[in-house]
Amino acid sequence: MLISLPDSLHALRQTLRTGQQAMADWEGGELAVSAVPGAGKSTGLAVAAAIAIAKFQLHRQKQLVIVTFTRSAVSNIRKKVSQHLKDLRLPQSAFTVSTLHSLAYTIASNHRELSGFGAGETKIVSESQKQRLLRNATNVWVKENPKLYDLLLEGRSFDGEDTERLRRQTVLRTDVLPNLAREAIATAKSSGLSVADLRQVETPDGGSILEIAAGLYEIYERLLRQEMAIDYDDMILGALRVLQNPNIRNYWQERFFAIFEDEAQDSSPLQTELLEILAIAPQTSGGYIKNLMRVGDPNQAINSTFTPADSRFFNEFCDRCAKQSQLTTLDQAGRSTSYVMRSANYVLRWVNQSEYGKLEKPFRDQKIKPVDADDPQPNANPEPIGAGVEIYLGNVVADIEAEMEMICDRIKQLHSQDPHLSMAILVRQHNQGRFVAEQLNVHLAVSEQEQKIKIYDVEQGDRRSRVPVDMLTILQFMERPHSTDNLKAALEVLKDRQKISAQQDLNALASSLEKFLYPTLLDPELLPLAQESQAKCIGLLRAKIELPLYNLIPFIAFTLYDDEAGLLATADKLGDRLNQELVGNYSMRTVIEALKEIVESENFEAIEDENLEERYMAVGQVTIISLHKAKGLDWDVVFMPFLHKRICPGEAYLPEAVKFLGDFGLPEVTRAQIRAIVHGDRLPNAEEAWERYNYLKQSEEFRLLYVGMTRAKRLLCLSAAQSAPFSWNTIASRNENVPICPAIVQLKRQMDKS
Repeated sequence: MLISLPDSLHALRQTLRTGQQAMADWEGGELAVSAVPGAGKSTGLAVAAAIAIAKFQLHRQKQLVIVTFTRSAVSNIRKKVSQHLKDLRLPQSAFTVSTLHSLAYTIASNHRELSGFGAGETKIVSESQKQRLLRNATNVWVKENPKLYDLLLEGRSFDGEDTERLRRQTVLRTDVLPNLAREAIATAKSSGLSVADLRQVETPDGGSILEIAAGLYEIYERLLRQEMAIDYDDMILGALRVLQNPNIRNYWQERFFAIFEDEAQDSSPLQTELLEILAIAPQTSGGYIKNLMRVGDPNQAINSTFTPADSRFFNEFCDRCAKQSQLTTLDQAGRSTSYVMRSANYVLRWVNQSEYGKLEKPFRDQKIKPVDADDPQPNANPEPIGAGVEIYLGNVVADIEAEMEMICDRIKQLHSQDPHLSMAILVRQHNQGRFVAEQLNVHLAVSEQEQKIKIYDVEQGDRRSRVPVDMLTILQFMERPHSTDNLKAALEVLKDRQKISAQQDLNALASSLEKFLYPTLLDPELLPLAQESQAKCIGLLRAKIELPLYNLIPFIAFTLYDDEAGLLATADKLGDRLNQELVGNYSMRTVIEALKEIVESENFEAIEDENLEERYMAVGQVTIISLHKAKGLDWDVVFMPFLHKRICPGEAYLPEAVKFLGDFGLPEVTRAQIRAIVHGDRLPNAEEAWERYNYLKQSEEFRLLYVGMTRAKRLLCLSAAQSAPFSWNTIASRNENVPICPAIVQLKRQMDKS
């Protein structure tokens, strides 16, 4: 017997829990959906999309548009909606799913004459190309602004000594100014602020920092146009320029019936403006309505320190909709055991009420609740393993090796009890992931009679993806060692790969280039750490002279990755590709150009979207993954080690090398000042802006902790050893009695009471 469409829609709606059903009941207009982790916001969004398509009889010429943050999220939502439409026998052409940038580029490129792009501006700059443009913009700015540059060089406590002048020049040209340009341009462009807008602002510090930012911004735009290229923010700006034309705007608004946005906490101001324009739909009875559903979790906003995203915009949208009774909170979560949810709720509440919540609450006040007893999801809040939450601090684990031994013993115990458990170790830094992998390989080694526990190192894949960049950087240094930029970049690679100590001033080494690379008997002897760096760099230069060119890639690989088989294999693969591409034309210059093309096109290793989540969350496996990549995933058992105060919440780090400019970082100050302009706040001076940036960074670290905790379904293990590295770049150097993350200390006290 055929089931009618209304009955099918009702049955589909019944698969949702109460909060999700409010999404499915959407009748048009604005709706804000604020969800807790595990509430099924993407599931609710997909069902709401299918029901809306049926309810409003949408089709190819009148579509529902779903936008989200990443390409993998696009694929996941498209599959869900497509399956629902197939089950309902509705047209697949009635909806489209894309990233926001892709949607913007479609609109801008369809009306190029209105977008502001030049006739040949079709190239979108990659990350490495943008970095090159920022460096070039810095060099041009220095030439065009000698007086302002000299003021920066003078800084404070300058005695005029040549060595110190050279060091400061290196710091400014290779570090401070390129990073200031990156922060200023990304934050300003994503907020719709022009160069003129920045120059018109009166700042408490006399405007010097924003004046520098405006100058770098202006030159960057000039260089971008010279290359006939655009960046990602230009896509949004281009689309908005197109939509200023009334006829074109009406065309797109009539084509798009409604906009549903997922991960709305990661939107920037211009992205929000674009969606709000496109969501305006004409009514048959006359007039217009804004059909916009925005779904997100402001408490999982963990991208704002490296993107222009700012969860404050989504929070403001939620507050605005709440006044119109158009806010839905998905607070029932079908993922974790009640013990994990209680712990996450406690951390959220404690942080908001602590000193870290005085200026601006890091979290939206929404509590994770268990699902109802008759919830459609089977085993939605599973039974805990043991106590559900375990905390191991310095009184139990003496150092990070003991901490990892404890984790490995717990993994073996859990695996023996249930070999089908999925487990993950979440790390904050890549070097932590490397250490964890080494320790697992030592402690989880088993005899032939025992069942081997599979280890999946996601962080290893991230390290492998950087192999072409590392090779390019080292070869550029070997080709032009007299370049300060090239030397410093090579030293950074050696430091990141833990081949030299991080406890030295690389700017000082790079600024004394001749004495460092070509020392004479009259030069003073370097300190031991600098001697180590010197030996590595001179070894690379000798290899260029003594080895055949085709042996340089293997030599660099062994220098950087001598103990990592996966990285060596990746370097071999890269070398084979270069040999094939450059047969008959193999020279240092052609190798460098080929590597540049590989790095800029990012096509050395294909992005693996298919079944990515399944690989990360496979049963019987321990996955090593960063906290950022873990968002959206879950495991039966989650370990979160190394939870020290220095990392969570940490503090904004100011290297000694830049303190001649003041007790603040210029890039961070610029970002905080532009954020104040965007929100209409009082403009802070440099010291206040640095404090504000530090506060926002700490807030995000707490949200990252919260995201990690809510990945656990049945058991969450939190730990922090008594002794830990000062820097994970050099783990041999240890500090004793390292302070623990304050939120974890308070959680442990609360658990001990109950």
